[in-house]
Amino acid sequence: MLDFALGENALTGATKNSTALTLAVDAMGGDAGPGAVVDGVAHAIAQGLQASIIFFGDEKQIKPLVENAKGLEGAVIRHTDKVVSMSDKPMHVLRRGRDTSMWAAIEAVKNEEAHAVVSGGNTGALMAVAKMQLRMIDGVDRPAITALWPTPRGRSVVLDVGANVEADENQLVQFAIMGEAFYRALMNVDKPTVGLLNVGAEDLKGHELIRTAARVLREADPDMAFQGFVEGNDISKGTVDVVVTDGFSGNIALKSAEGAARLVGGWVKEALSGTINAKFGALFMIPGLRKLKDRINPSSNNGGVFLGLNGLVVKSHGGADARGVASAIMMAANLARKGFRSEVASTVKTVMDRQKRMIEASEENNATLKAAVS
Repeated sequence: MLDFALGENALTGATKNSTALTLAVDAMGGDAGPGAVVDGVAHAIAQGLQASIIFFGDEKQIKPLVENAKGLEGAVIRHTDKVVSMSDKPMHVLRRGRDTSMWAAIEAVKNEEAHAVVSGGNTGALMAVAKMQLRMIDGVDRPAITALWPTPRGRSVVLDVGANVEADENQLVQFAIMGEAFYRALMNVDKPTVGLLNVGAEDLKGHELIRTAARVLREADPDMAFQGFVEGNDISKGTVDVVVTDGFSGNIALKSAEGAARLVGGWVKEALSGTINAKFGALFMIPGLRKLKDRINPSSNNGGVFLGLNGLVVKSHGGADARGVASAIMMAANLARKGFRSEVASTVKTVMDRQKRMIEASEENNATLKAAVS
């Protein structure tokens, strides 16, 4: 498995530079079309991104945008005839989507022409195509989507936020392992704290599935800084670095938080523009208001990573503006240099082997007790 070094045919048709980092960008993914995507990549380069860029999509639309953008002089455009729409079913894309920009961008990672792919397209289709082409890391059953969550301490990671409506105890354990490695790579934290989202923090709360997952994490992965259960309000408080849950609960939590942020932002704007005195006072608050806007703006934390794949796939929000796209691009570049996927594979195998030995030992003890009683 190659985390950063590419094969002999790497960068075929792409501009080489000293960084040896190449990103495949689905230019047609997203509600705003290629304009926001190209602007976002240019914004990332203006922020210091050093990478070769391969855009995938309709060359007639992309080429003039690239030519008019600063910093994209060496970018490569790979033309594709079709686009995955937001209404396309994943199975339809798997069967008939091989000539789409999404498929081609992911294929570049599969063929080791790029280190990561970024797309703002149809989430279900992106997941299905990525899973089919890149396959899963050994020991991981299903991929999980991450979300960065602003907190008073910085940012936390929540997963899964939509890839899996349901998850069993073993999959929750795998999510925890992947989330820990992801946070360590992204935030440069040696030992991130991890918690399982539950209806209460007490050990007896929740259903059997989540209690079993907690027990496995405590016993089979003693190296993890597992803090037990956390509640919904703990996510925004930043009680732990990594919050683990199934995609159903995670997606509801994410959409609720985004809605609350927009609501509060609207209230602040309304309060500061209602009267002349309010408008005058707002002039003195501009620096603080800008900081507040940055912290609650979803674009500032845009970029969900599909963990568990043999390749790096970053999902940009479909409605992201140029700044949001830039955030996803920078995340992809930063993670591509970390090589955390090999750590995930190794840790998952270690934990699952320990769990298997624990189960075997328990069954052996039960059999011994049963024989003694007989």
